[in-house]
Amino acid sequence: MRRFITRHHPAGPQWSWIKAGVGATLGIGVVGMMGYFSHMPLLIAPFGASSVLLFAVPESALSQPANVVGGHVLATIVSIALRSVLPGDWWAIAVAVGVVVAVLAWARLTHPPAGADPIVVFLMHPGWSFIFLPVLLGAVALVLVATIVHMIPPRVVYPAHHLGAVAVETDDGS
Repeated sequence: MRRFITRHHPAGPQWSWIKAGVGATLGIGVVGMMGYFSHMPLLIAPFGASSVLLFAVPESALSQPANVVGGHVLATIVSIALRSVLPGDWWAIAVAVGVVVAVLAWARLTHPPAGADPIVVFLMHPGWSFIFLPVLLGAVALVLVATIVHMIPPRVVYPAHHLGAVAVETDDGS
């Protein structure tokens, strides 16, 4: 039972969590401001979750630019394709989320917030341009803001250098 209530993320210095909050504010603020001045809605809910990873755990493989941008873009492409052949029912949304999770894992572009992109696509039913605006532009903007914010002390190397391969045990024990 204890494993369910233990906080596994190590405690960080006060400045790191303050910086995470300020960074998330700036990241979402920049995307929102770009949307405001361009008269294009650029804010989507998954970007809030991306901000948690980008600014609070930038060292995570799930927070790296390829995962953030590639994860959102690939998830949106798959979701729009699935929405073109599936109804907007709850079960189809569940199938789309499952397919997106599998495709992102296969592509090694896992980014948990991108798992919400199929829900957005199925509820909004956007066209193919949705891939570029807001998804690509918003994800790139968040990564750029994160890159700049992490140059501010306490500095964090972002994007991270090569994170190394993680060993995964298969069913046959190899």
